[in-house]
Amino acid sequence: MKNILLKTTLLFCLLFALNNKAKAQCDTVANICAKHIINSFISDGQTYRALLLNQEETAEFHTTFFGETVYRIAACSGMTDGNLTFYIYDQNRTLLFTNKDYKNAPYWDFKIKATIDDVIIEAKLDANTAGSGCAVLLIGFKQTAAAKK
Repeated sequence: MKNILLKTTLLFCLLFALNNKAKAQCDTVANICAKHIINSFISDGQTYRALLLNQEETAEFHTTFFGETVYRIAACSGMTDGNLTFYIYDQNRTLLFTNKDYKNAPYWDFKIKATIDDVIIEAKLDANTAGSGCAVLLIGFKQTAAAKK
């Protein structure tokens, strides 16, 4: 009985330590990624995160984009740019953009003409540059002149 209790305790401690290490890794990646949300953009206040263990896994995030708004999406994994490929789809799964066409650019600026209620953003590790890691996505928007008044 003591042997089972000892093994269970050790397993719990190991899982706790791995979880803390993964959280610390995601915090580091988020801080690196935040450099792409420059002063002219305001963060939406969310840090979208997922632990991807290999290139076959896909993280999926959902958000709303409001019409007549300029957005910046920053996507990072690892300590250097270009490790994460992201895809932006509308609610009908029509591809609106992918950074794959731009050498996995770490951010993209765009203006939405009309509100899209269910935007789907998928993120995958680039098979050529990353084995596994934390995928971090940040969204910023520009404050409009009307909102500044």
